[in-house]
Amino acid sequence: ESITDKCTDLLMQANSPVEQNFETDFNKDSETIYQRFSFVSSIIGSREFEEAIQKIVSSPKTTWKVTEEFVDIRRVRRFGNSMVKQLIGGSNRIVLDDKHYLYKRGLDSIPAKLHTARKIESLNNSENQFIKHSLKVYLHFCEECALKFKDGSKAQKEATHLVNSLESHLSHGFFKEIARPTALRLNSPVLQGKSGYREILKSWLMFDLAAKLIWEGGEDIYRAGKRDIATLYEYWLFFTLYDLFKYKFNLDQHFHDEQAYEHLIEKTNDGLHIIVKQGRHTALEGITDFKSRKLCIRFSYNRTFSGGVKYEDYKAGSWTKSLRPDYTLSFWPGDLKEREAEEKELIVHIHFDAKYKVTQFTVQKVDNDSGLDEEKKEERMGLYKSADLLKMHAYKDAIRRTGGAYILYPGTTPDIYPGFHEIIPGLGAFSVSPSSEKKDIKELSDFMDRVINHLLDRTSQRERLSSKIHHIFKEKKIKDSELHELMPEYFNGDILLSDETYVLIGYYHSEKHLEWYRQTGFYNFRMEDDRGSLVMDSDTITAKYILLYTSGQKTTDQLFKISGRGPRVYSKQKLKELNYPSNPTQNNYLMMEIEPVDMSKFADACWEIKKLKKYEMGTKTGVPFVATLAEVMRTVKK
Repeated sequence: ESITDKCTDLLMQANSPVEQNFETDFNKDSETIYQRFSFVSSIIGSREFEEAIQKIVSSPKTTWKVTEEFVDIRRVRRFGNSMVKQLIGGSNRIVLDDKHYLYKRGLDSIPAKLHTARKIESLNNSENQFIKHSLKVYLHFCEECALKFKDGSKAQKEATHLVNSLESHLSHGFFKEIARPTALRLNSPVLQGKSGYREILKSWLMFDLAAKLIWEGGEDIYRAGKRDIATLYEYWLFFTLYDLFKYKFNLDQHFHDEQAYEHLIEKTNDGLHIIVKQGRHTALEGITDFKSRKLCIRFSYNRTFSGGVKYEDYKAGSWTKSLRPDYTLSFWPGDLKEREAEEKELIVHIHFDAKYKVTQFTVQKVDNDSGLDEEKKEERMGLYKSADLLKMHAYKDAIRRTGGAYILYPGTTPDIYPGFHEIIPGLGAFSVSPSSEKKDIKELSDFMDRVINHLLDRTSQRERLSSKIHHIFKEKKIKDSELHELMPEYFNGDILLSDETYVLIGYYHSEKHLEWYRQTGFYNFRMEDDRGSLVMDSDTITAKYILLYTSGQKTTDQLFKISGRGPRVYSKQKLKELNYPSNPTQNNYLMMEIEPVDMSKFADACWEIKKLKKYEMGTKTGVPFVATLAEVMRTVKK
């Protein structure tokens, strides 16, 4: 009923492809006829339809009708011109007594009976004629369907039931005096406004379209006269989500198998074709301006994420096998194309799967074998299936740039599992049960509002993580860049990532200078000339180690930790007070606090720093530079 209501609503829209009337062809395949019958049955077999008929019968629209009668003159109460004429010229007269009032006025006789006009209430009006005509058309349609269906089949039983119901309505005494209509006045205020009549008019408008709908996807549901309820639930969810996302995010562009369409329904030679089918990609997208951020949003049904997609392909897909969630909602910045957003790790996919067979969704901790046995028993009873949740894990893990994956099922309560601190990444299930009130969809709608609020947050952990992932994976790892040298796991309690840990490479003039560095816990850099001064870029500022070397050395093991709160500036006089080994030539020096390193954590290594790319000999000896710890560790002398 809900799908029929949605489809007919689409057909009534201004941009729908309805340009001419179609007639239902009962020579079509019986499965196609069953599709159409199911649409119609959802209209005229509903409780609303039954109640509408009862309202009409109990409180019908009536009109006043003038009728003529030949009545005894003694029953006439009011005389008009016509009756006065009959008093004078009427036949079958009665002689008056000479004492009668009229006798004294010149009448010696009067007619025994007079022709008189009287108004009576009548049910035979255009509105009731329309109701009777509608029921007869419905009856004819159902009878034709019953003849087409196989004897004894479920479809024929359904059609026969509707035939009996409609015949019962038409046999009511209410319809006996109602004639066939000469015109259908659908603009009647009674049809459009009076309770009962209004519902039948709505059913007529829906029937006229529903009886002509051809749904390719219906083949998956109505095959061999049977209803696949799980698939029907999947289609119902599509239209429910379509309505929710279309109006929440202002989506207006339709796609079907990547071809642009004006509408979800197209006109064909066979009728009105709904282009929604299981296994074929249908999408709706648009751009929503949230003031603080503009986002492109795409709602997809049956989108396939191809398997074997490599990161450097910069496109949507799965790094293992091809996967096809039932529904996917994708978000990316409004200034980027979808492919660009995939490339820059700026797109987020949220997947939903319809699970009609799940009637109760609870995840329980299983600690022993008996718990596993109980879980299997519950799965066989159809109460719960943890594999459905595990499939959501598969979507989230395999499909690149997935922010969340959720089950949609006709249950009672939602179960949401945010991944760590934020709403996405996350997993879970939402209860969405078919009903005319659509109460369940509010939970999902509120969830999407929280997701949007999260996507508008420019400081979210998920966005920071996406940036890191893009930075790490944008270049393919070179095989020669492997590092297996012994080194510490942590630095000051934080994990030590060799590719993100920087080492300052500094020069010392003599053993006296090196000993001064050890005693004072400082290393100095020049500040006031280009030659030998330290460039304070981000790598330099975040460096954690300093490796010192001197001229003539092929290897060095003079590694120090950089400690303290950061660099400080010392004057020339301050260095003299600290007994600097040579005469300072600059007015100011940049000083860094250092401390010795436990070299056993580096397997007492020596490094051949001349192998570093930035190392230069000759006139620029002594110029400090920065390298990653990984680059330094690859120069370990074997």
